[in-house]
Amino acid sequence: MSTSPHGHPRRWLILGVICLAQLTVLLDNTVLNVAIPSLTRELHAETSDIQWMINAYSLVQSGLLLTAGSAADRYGRKKMLLAGLALFGIGSLVAGFAGSTGQLIAARAGMGVGGALLLTTTLAVAMQIFAPAEQPKAIGVWAAVNALGFAAGPLIGGFMLNHFWWGAIFLINLPVAALGLVAVVALVPESKNPAGDRPDVLGALLSTIGMASLVFAIISGPDHGWLSPRVLLTAAVAVAVLGAFAYWESQIPCPMLDLNFFRDRRFTGAVTGAVLITFGMGGALFLLTQHLQLVLGYGPLEAGLRTAPLALTVVVLNFSGLSAKWAARLGTPVSIALGMVLMAGGLVSIAVFDAGGYGGTLLGLLLIGGGCAIANPAMAHAIMSSIPPEKAGVGAGINGTLAEFGNGLGVAVLGAVLSSSGELAEGLRAGQLVGAVAVLLGGFVAAALLRRAQRADSEMAAA
Repeated sequence: MSTSPHGHPRRWLILGVICLAQLTVLLDNTVLNVAIPSLTRELHAETSDIQWMINAYSLVQSGLLLTAGSAADRYGRKKMLLAGLALFGIGSLVAGFAGSTGQLIAARAGMGVGGALLLTTTLAVAMQIFAPAEQPKAIGVWAAVNALGFAAGPLIGGFMLNHFWWGAIFLINLPVAALGLVAVVALVPESKNPAGDRPDVLGALLSTIGMASLVFAIISGPDHGWLSPRVLLTAAVAVAVLGAFAYWESQIPCPMLDLNFFRDRRFTGAVTGAVLITFGMGGALFLLTQHLQLVLGYGPLEAGLRTAPLALTVVVLNFSGLSAKWAARLGTPVSIALGMVLMAGGLVSIAVFDAGGYGGTLLGLLLIGGGCAIANPAMAHAIMSSIPPEKAGVGAGINGTLAEFGNGLGVAVLGAVLSSSGELAEGLRAGQLVGAVAVLLGGFVAAALLRRAQRADSEMAAA
């Protein structure tokens, strides 16, 4: 792919196309939660069936993210983006007309394959078509789409279920996927690793099994007990297989995941911070929906509307370019630390001022939104910029894997905090405060490591 020093001439239009593709995945993840009562009633789904409808997608997607990113680097990011849209569209069609819980679970697993391809290729393409100076702003727009999907999913799902049958929540993906396919063919340039590394088949297999086992253990912990045979066995499999994956990757000449990345302090700092931040935020936002409905007494649609200020704040700050300007002025370490302080403050506001009604929650949502708008793009850019451009797909896979792992762990651990509390309101408050501590810790750890990396780079340049 040839671009000018300023980036691809149609880079902003292309970014709109890939964000449309990404939005398809994000909407589906949040829409499904709204449809759970309808699925239980109309498909006679048991609780275990509902869990598998959600988890089949998460397990497949999280397991394949690294493999999908590596495949995009080797075979072409445009090809994998098209394949992801097609698989996601086909899976949505099957899900929409599923006649049993088994069919729906299988369809969701197929959608997970498409979702893994989409989440890795969209960020990788964004890094390829923009010059370094514009990459933070582009990633800010990409991150804003994440927030838009979080806010719009429950609202769209509620509207569709009020007017149509449950399958319609999957069929709304079809026109978006079709439009995305046409736009990608017409606009998105092809790019891939010019070195053409040999495919790391064993590495792909080990990473998929290891990550899927790890996520499965995390998902199973709250319901089956952290010391249950089911959780201990899958956790042991995850540790053993991921250990074998790390050993294999260190021995072969063309690894899927170059372990030398972890010697880069920028990469290590961003990775460490990302895990802690997504842990805190993923779990805290999981508790937020319960706080709005079970403590403040709002219905599902009302609760969805009242979470919108968080996403709208992210969208406004990132689409306007304000967060990118602030990040450029402050520098990456300070931006991440400031963003985490705002997010932690928002979680504390929700926990402490909930007795006053929605006011404390609204303040918390605005603070969290401002913090997300500043810190998340800076964190993603720190990860992606510390990896060679030809490995952009793997970098996006790492970024996505961290988000999946951190979110899953946050939901499991903070959910356990909630379950162990005798009173619902106290449990929700304790969970939000634990999330705030994790976010604050993650921000300062990442900022400190990134600052040390900058000093080391400056000293090397001076020498």
